[in-house]
Amino acid sequence: MAQVSIVYWSGTGNTELMAQMVAEGVREAGQDAVVCSVEAASAADLKKEKAFALGCPSMGAEQLEETLMEPFMCELDGAIGGRQIGLFGSYGWGGGEWMRDWEERVKNSGAAVIGEEGIIVNGAPDVKAEEKCKELGRALAAAVS
Repeated sequence: MAQVSIVYWSGTGNTELMAQMVAEGVREAGQDAVVCSVEAASAADLKKEKAFALGCPSMGAEQLEETLMEPFMCELDGAIGGRQIGLFGSYGWGGGEWMRDWEERVKNSGAAVIGEEGIIVNGAPDVKAEEKCKELGRALAAAVS
């Protein structure tokens, strides 16, 4: 059984819920999901994986969380070529610019964004968002098999 890492930062718990939903999709597809907060994750280990997911809500002026997720992404920049990455996060304002910037950043590092775009949810994930997150998990599982 292959492993899929799902690394996230969550301020209100919404993005953490999304991470759990992605993990559920991975497990439904018969693979092992490891969910961990960014402060417990290893960028060096993640760089070795074929596919993984990253989650972060929109912060400030539509950007990644600055103290943990941004430095983690700096470690991944330029070292994730050829990987398939799922992106997800929640927001409370704005129009999703942080996700579009994140997608571009991942693609510029040579990785593919699964589904060509990240999953964004305004506030808490609803039933529709839950299914999208599970679909992402199933796609990640397929990418590692």
